[in-house]
Amino acid sequence: MIKNKVQELAAHIFNDVVGYRQHIHANPELSFKEFETSLFIKDKLKKWGIEYTDCANTGVVGLITGNQPSDKVIALRADMDALPIHEANDKPYRSKNHGVMHACGHDVHTSSLLGTAYILNQLKDDFGGTIKLIFQPAEELLPGGASIMIKEGVLENPKPNHIVGQHVMPLIDAGKVGFRSGIYMASTDELYVTVTGKGGHGAQPHQNIDPVVIASHIIIALQQVVSRNADPRIPSVLSFGKVIANGATNIIPNEVKIEGTFRTLDEEWRDEAHKRMKKMAEGIAESMGGSCDFDIHRGYPFLINEEKLTANARAFAEEFLGKENVVDLDIWMAAEDFSFYSQVTDACFYRLGTGNAAKDTQYSVHTPRFDVDEDALKISTGLMAYIALKQLGN
Repeated sequence: MIKNKVQELAAHIFNDVVGYRQHIHANPELSFKEFETSLFIKDKLKKWGIEYTDCANTGVVGLITGNQPSDKVIALRADMDALPIHEANDKPYRSKNHGVMHACGHDVHTSSLLGTAYILNQLKDDFGGTIKLIFQPAEELLPGGASIMIKEGVLENPKPNHIVGQHVMPLIDAGKVGFRSGIYMASTDELYVTVTGKGGHGAQPHQNIDPVVIASHIIIALQQVVSRNADPRIPSVLSFGKVIANGATNIIPNEVKIEGTFRTLDEEWRDEAHKRMKKMAEGIAESMGGSCDFDIHRGYPFLINEEKLTANARAFAEEFLGKENVVDLDIWMAAEDFSFYSQVTDACFYRLGTGNAAKDTQYSVHTPRFDVDEDALKISTGLMAYIALKQLGN
């Protein structure tokens, strides 16, 4: 059975994959700067005789073609970049690059896809079709490496019928995976707002136009866009995480800068919300004697898991891991640039459980204490290989 072969190969490569993960974790690189990670990947693919090409500067695209007749193509994707976070874990494989950390599990994704590549390459006589391995840069930074790779033709020559990705999830126990069909993750937009007034002495507010007060009204008022303008059936999030009013206890500044994020699960409402936020902020500032520059950096679209592909992948996961180890996922208002792939081809993005309180790996992604239970790597490689083979019809 192909399942047994995959499991045997996954067990064989497990210790190596853990080593890959620890090496990548110890040597993290920021978005669009994954030069050493890219070389590491290419070295492994070359060693195994897997052909590859460069894409999006640091991206790598490998191809494995089965020896059985078939023109089907499936793509498997892993992201490679780290985050500007100083690691707080004291592990032998902790980051060697000060202020840079694999705090979102991309080290797991990359090492797992390498392990999957090894498995599939060993099984070429057992399947037909082509498997495209996408090692993608810059998931963490707009405009997102996925959008660039798509523009450079990663979904062409050959064109995948499907694309599958996995992402760590510390809220799920290691040994389990999670799936959700349909809309799963939110779009994301970055908001950069500059409120301009007229600064002066804090004891003479009547002679000034206070941008701090104007900015405060704007922040509060904009929440109405979500609470009173959005359809309650469409999840929406508006959050501001940075406010800079560089005055003093007795100095009213000339301007205030605000930065935030807007996320939702509907593209029409997304566009409408942009217009409403901009109009409201500018109107409030003008009515109070100031002005407002409301700049929206449009980010990733929402992520949708195609129903049939996701149902298939879930069924294959239950075959491979047992039904008790496959769980349902809720909508997740975080964003992922895998969404770009999901907008142009059938996609499935599932979650790999990495949590284990006994091993202190329950901390959220994007935090200095994030780490994974590496036992998750026992299934991450084999499961993706099994899904690919089954979806190709083998």
